[in-house]
Amino acid sequence: MDEYSRFVDWDKMDVSAQSQDTKELTCTDFHELKQLARQGYWAKNHSLRAKVYHKLISNIPCRTVTPDANVYRDIVVKITGKRNSSSLPLPEFVDNSLIPTYCLNAEGIGAVRKIILCISNQFPDISFCPALPSVIALLLHYSKDEAECFEQVCRILACNDPSKRLIDQTFLAFESSCMTFGDLVNKYCQAAHKLMVAVSEDVLEVYSDWQRWLFGELPMAYIARVFDVFLVEGYKVLYRVALALLKFFHKVRAGQPMESDSIQQDIRAFVRDIAKSVSPERLLEKAFAIRLFSRKEIQLLQMANEKALQQKGITVKQKSSVIQNLLNYCFSVFCVVLLRQNVHLAVHAENFKSEIVSVKEMRDIWSWIPERFALCQPLLLFTTLEHGCSLSRFYSHSEGHEPTLLLIKTTAKEVCGAYLSTDWSERRRGGNKLSFFGTGECFVFRV
Repeated sequence: MDEYSRFVDWDKMDVSAQSQDTKELTCTDFHELKQLARQGYWAKNHSLRAKVYHKLISNIPCRTVTPDANVYRDIVVKITGKRNSSSLPLPEFVDNSLIPTYCLNAEGIGAVRKIILCISNQFPDISFCPALPSVIALLLHYSKDEAECFEQVCRILACNDPSKRLIDQTFLAFESSCMTFGDLVNKYCQAAHKLMVAVSEDVLEVYSDWQRWLFGELPMAYIARVFDVFLVEGYKVLYRVALALLKFFHKVRAGQPMESDSIQQDIRAFVRDIAKSVSPERLLEKAFAIRLFSRKEIQLLQMANEKALQQKGITVKQKSSVIQNLLNYCFSVFCVVLLRQNVHLAVHAENFKSEIVSVKEMRDIWSWIPERFALCQPLLLFTTLEHGCSLSRFYSHSEGHEPTLLLIKTTAKEVCGAYLSTDWSERRRGGNKLSFFGTGECFVFRV
């Protein structure tokens, strides 16, 4: 085997990955690289993929002082000592139960733990990074030794390009990514989203698993193809593939009975066994067929979700990733306006009363609202039963609040409504010349 085979158990690897085809990669143009990565140009040549990874990672803009291979050689014995690698305790910022072997041999499995500990020593600012073990295990396949793998991972972690998001390293970044993924599911996987809402008590908890699907459950041959494109195109690729996984799960499982307490395990099992139903090529084809938001729009959405978490004070991992509070406001008949305040999205049956919608219907409606407001609880602003039917009084009670949710029950007992992303006072901006106000997040619905 080639110089990059030290940590690989070839008996467990797909034989096609051992191809010794003498391909070369000389292009530097981004668009050409993107096409080659998506097509799997270096996927079946172990040595070529290793060289491509080294080239792509070497071009990542990093902090001025980024630990390299020499640093690893200097610190590894001091940090790990002469203990058996399998007994080394890992830092809290990784999930000890999610360390994939990815067809590594015994030496490679031990090397993953040692590299994690050395990274913990060199990056004290990392507080939550569950994807790290998978990234290390994958890159060990394409490294000559532990020190080289350590250096490549450090470059990914130390990326200082504000426009190039790579790996989440804090709980705030991780949780806002989960919220952003929920927004994207709601937008691009509506059928799957409806299924998740129907069978899950807390849909946000289901979506918080999305990185685990990729960096933990997805088989080696699949995550390697994803990583090929990730190194070229960045974080957006991860969202694309996770959305595709959810679409395929919905296609396979739609119509089959599912329990709310097992939906997360069902998705994980589907991803682990994805080779039974979907090839790596088909998965990527599906992912790139999704007409996703632009990178800039996703970045803005991510920032909005981070801000919502910061305002709530959720910046570190808690025993429950989302604060559990109850919806304890009653919703009146005919016309109701609600403002989300800082708490949690869960609608609990024992505390919910409404003559307009049922608990199930309210959960459905609440799941359509952007995820960055998932930490909020509705506040009753206006109801016709209490405030009458005056439009001017409606405006006076609603102005100064955003976003708002409008629920209406007609005399024919039909229920409809709207989500308003901006303040009602915006209607007066521009005088009588303003034809509409709000943002693209506004929507109307009927129940």
